[in-house]
Amino acid sequence: MAETAASEAPPEQEERGRGYGAGARILSVGIALTGVVTFAYFSLASFGLTADEYSRISLMWSVLFVTVTVLYRPIEQLLSRTIAERRALGHGDHPLREPFLIQMGFALLFLIAALALRGPIEDELLDGSSSLYWILIGAVLAYAASYFARGWLAGHQRFELYGGLVFLEATTRVIFALAVVVGLASGQTAVAFGMLAAPCVSLIVVPLAFSRNDPPASQGEVKEAEGGLSLRHGLGFAAAVFVVMLAEQTLINGAVITVDITSGDAALAGIVFSILLIARAPLQLFQAIQGSLLPHLAGLNATEDGGEFSKAIRVTILAIAAFAGAVAIGLFALGPFLMNLVFNLDYDWSRVGLGIVALGMGLHLAGGTLNQAALARGHAREASIAWAVVGVAFVAWMFSPVIDDEVLRAEVGYAVAAALLCGLLTWVYHLRPDPQAAADPSA
Repeated sequence: MAETAASEAPPEQEERGRGYGAGARILSVGIALTGVVTFAYFSLASFGLTADEYSRISLMWSVLFVTVTVLYRPIEQLLSRTIAERRALGHGDHPLREPFLIQMGFALLFLIAALALRGPIEDELLDGSSSLYWILIGAVLAYAASYFARGWLAGHQRFELYGGLVFLEATTRVIFALAVVVGLASGQTAVAFGMLAAPCVSLIVVPLAFSRNDPPASQGEVKEAEGGLSLRHGLGFAAAVFVVMLAEQTLINGAVITVDITSGDAALAGIVFSILLIARAPLQLFQAIQGSLLPHLAGLNATEDGGEFSKAIRVTILAIAAFAGAVAIGLFALGPFLMNLVFNLDYDWSRVGLGIVALGMGLHLAGGTLNQAALARGHAREASIAWAVVGVAFVAWMFSPVIDDEVLRAEVGYAVAAALLCGLLTWVYHLRPDPQAAADPSA
């Protein structure tokens, strides 16, 4: 009898497990729909715009999401991890001032840099369009609020609202592309304006988060969280995740920019962008797993539940392997047909190249899972070094002439870089957990 009792999980552990599973399912549905709608946005744009206009929209999207992900995901992750740990330790109130100041500081730095570099951004990246420039500026600033809200919602495990926020954002954006296709609007400015409207409209879900009181995850004795969240520690965590986000965006968007530079062919850059949507769409879906996985792992690390921690990582990676394998087989078989069906682009798609990108996507997702484990265990700095090495190596590869075909170079380079990333983060995962991770939420 005693042995049976010892093998049973404590009620709080069972509740955390159910919360993670339910949260991941809810968020997966919302972001899966978001991925489909995002794919539709670019599909519609390819039919409603000329090839050059579509390429500019693709490049603008890449610049926008490199910028907002690099600047604002660190604070989303900081909020998510800090709030989840404090809730696991029994706290009902959480520090928001320091993350808010850091987020506003990042937004201000962006605005200053963007105004100072208006000429190169407008002339070189946006082909002289002042409308696209100001839409880009407004969209980046609007996403500061969106990502702050995401971190707060994830930390409180309000995954239904998190999923609703990102789905509403994608739906708002696609309406503008649809309006161009059906003739209610015209031109690249109308399509691009959806990128600005989307984060603004999505914030209407935030008031719903305050419609009920949110108790701590642990209803037992409140445990002291030593050190709290200082501005210095918050900046340290944010800086490490900043590097991670920069390197990740380099993997999925850097090839678009480097091909545009090396080939001088905007249409070819649009082709590379469309191919890497194979990776980008599942990565957007994986935000559902990341959004629920990090707070779950942070809570387990705070309460020193190593068995459940390892189980969560193992189950997630096995699911990723099955998914990526299925996508790769499908693209080897039907890739060119599907790409011609979805995109109105004149290009001879390679089924081998598409399959390689799918395998790289699986390795990328596995690396992202191991990265969440590193953040939860207090190894943000080590993870950031691994990502930085991979990001630099990928850019060097894209500028090298090892493979003459620039599209194939991007496909192979992405897969190899993702494999290197997965290997380095596996090493980080096997490091001993940082003993200060639970005591200092920003360690």
